[in-house]
Amino acid sequence: REEPSMVLLGKQAIDDDCNQTGQMLAALLRWPQGTFASKVELGDGSVAVTREVDGGLETVSLKLPAVVTTDLRLNEPRYATLPNIMKAKKKPMQALTPEELGVDVTPILKVLKVAEPPKRKGGVMVSSVDELVDKLKNEAGVL
Repeated sequence: REEPSMVLLGKQAIDDDCNQTGQMLAALLRWPQGTFASKVELGDGSVAVTREVDGGLETVSLKLPAVVTTDLRLNEPRYATLPNIMKAKKKPMQALTPEELGVDVTPILKVLKVAEPPKRKGGVMVSSVDELVDKLKNEAGVL
């Protein structure tokens, strides 16, 4: 029913630190994406996203609609007050089905395989630096 011109998301999940929701959403929608935004400026039909990179700041310009993921420097968080929480609880919430919104929820991603990583071999204690170097050179083949 609504046609958003920008979807704003956090940078990463707190449970697994994966940093994939914004990128996957942009790919599924086929929208451009700006990641790790520390500054967002809306223009006429576009958005400028500034992000921190190793060498300083980088600004990318995206055509709208776009997906933007945020960095912690984007804003100062606001905390809800108790009166506003109580007001929000009294607001009606309309439940809609995907069909009412014209959304196809047929899965388009397929999990091919889920497996545990192989068990690690036990470590070996060495008694000297010479023995360590010998094992790294002759057994592990890394030196």
